Amino acid sequence: MSKGYLTTHVLDTYNGKPGSNIKGQLFRIVESKKIKIIDFVLNQNGRTNKPILEKNNFIVGKYELIFFCGAYFKGIKNLSKPYFIDDVIIRFGINNDKEHYHVPLLVSPWSYSTYRGS
Repeated sequence: MSKGYLTTHVLDTYNGKPGSNIKGQLFRIVESKKIKIIDFVLNQNGRTNKPILEKNNFIVGKYELIFFCGAYFKGIKNLSKPYFIDDVIIRFGINNDKEHYHVPLLVSPWSYSTYRGS
């Protein structure tokens, strides 16, 4: 059984606070096909209440996280469509099923960045 797990955290750098209530999805990419694993909504701290991938589901492979940030920022700031930053898609790989992978997202209506956190 895997001892690794995947977590995420979104920080709203425009407002200087966690990205609460942002909706997201996680997919596994297998031979160019996307397989949905989970839909989630971030809590008040911009995190999920538990890992979004863990135990026997946490396997080596290619993954995609989608954060629906356009809808989030529309609720905070009057933005015109099409949004400059709308759905943020992060493709990444897991190459060790015994480690903790943390994928943070720093986002504003005009930019974003990510990295492998701890």
